[in-house]
Amino acid sequence: MKVSNALILLSASSTTAFQPVPVNRVSSRQFSPSTQLNVKPGETGSVVEKVKEMFKGKPAENEEFDRMVKKNFPGAISNKDLATRVVELLEEKGVSPANTLLCTSLCADELARVLEDEFVDIYGNNFNLGGLSGFPFAGNTGWGAMSAHVPDNGYCLLIHGPHVGITKDGVIGKVERSGIALVDNCCGSAIAASNYLKGITDGGASITPKLQQFSDFQQGAVQELILPFGKRLGRAENRMRELPYALYDSQEVLVTDIINTGKSSIKQGLAVLGGIQINTAPDTLDYFHPLRFDYYDSEGNLAENLLPYLRDKRYFNW
Repeated sequence: MKVSNALILLSASSTTAFQPVPVNRVSSRQFSPSTQLNVKPGETGSVVEKVKEMFKGKPAENEEFDRMVKKNFPGAISNKDLATRVVELLEEKGVSPANTLLCTSLCADELARVLEDEFVDIYGNNFNLGGLSGFPFAGNTGWGAMSAHVPDNGYCLLIHGPHVGITKDGVIGKVERSGIALVDNCCGSAIAASNYLKGITDGGASITPKLQQFSDFQQGAVQELILPFGKRLGRAENRMRELPYALYDSQEVLVTDIINTGKSSIKQGLAVLGGIQINTAPDTLDYFHPLRFDYYDSEGNLAENLLPYLRDKRYFNW
């Protein structure tokens, strides 16, 4: 897949102002994340049970709705299962709320905060790389700053991806929102970019220089970044279902470039969880389709692909 020169500029921000902090120095300050789980440094015992307890206040699972979501998005799992599995897998690597900085690149939409807030409750306050549609607009400069904030001899968990809504009756690209009678678009930025692209591929519109308009820079960039996917979306059986996957593939190019550029700043380890957020009505669980779950070691090498274990319940004890 080709990405235009304008897009490369998004991820090529200077990192010289944010040199990585040496990891071998002695620090008298103990990392103390703000987390509802209240996991203290050196605490023994599994965090998984605390995560399960945390989700007891969430909406109950709806089997019929669960089947509908997974029929439309094969491979999706509920946020509850996602968080529990991620925590269990990362515990085996020594990654815990007491030694980890959470980093996210998710959409600006408040519905994207559901997943983010659930992981904030586990790992503490997050460093935000993302903007509209979930693209990592903070770029290499943001990554450099984030890396300097990871605790000494600690880890980073990066969660990234676009989002899409699904209504209770199965309409993709729409979602019920709290306090709003109208069933609304989700993701609005993605759908606007899709409509812009459709106008071009259908021959009724032309490419605009909106990327240069600072007052709407991010949306202009999203529209530029989706341009290579015109034929793919045009041929899709369900354009709204295919849209987040096209966006994810575009984002993956940028995220991978940012990681490869800044991997020398990894301290003890880095976990990268990428996929599609699936937002639902306020009284149902949200879902996530994991498409990537990689673990990088302290040298910045890809040490293990954890995705198969994340997808298969047979690997878990609960």
